[in-house]
Amino acid sequence: MKTEKLLTGGLEPETKKWVESVLRSWELEPHHIKLLLLAAQHWDRAQNARREIEKDGATFLDRFGCPKVRPEVLIEKDSSICFARLLRELSLDIEAPESPRPKGFVGKNKR
Repeated sequence: MKTEKLLTGGLEPETKKWVESVLRSWELEPHHIKLLLLAAQHWDRAQNARREIEKDGATFLDRFGCPKVRPEVLIEKDSSICFARLLRELSLDIEAPESPRPKGFVGKNKR
């Protein structure tokens, strides 16, 4: 449990709960744990970018009055793609961190 807290430091509370539930429920190799944490970081980054987009919009006008895409749009896109790819790499078939309970996992179950 102490190791889980060290590993999930810096994550959003819901994401931290998600990672900890996966770590408690499934037997993962050390390299899979690193991929899981990287996926969680990308999830948080995408969600943070989404909040900024909702606040400021997806575009802004440059100094010439031409609309430009905000950097947060690309951050959200890239982080969402990375999150999905990392889950696929782990063969995780579970809901994203905001969901209260994961659906399942293709792999070794501790129970």
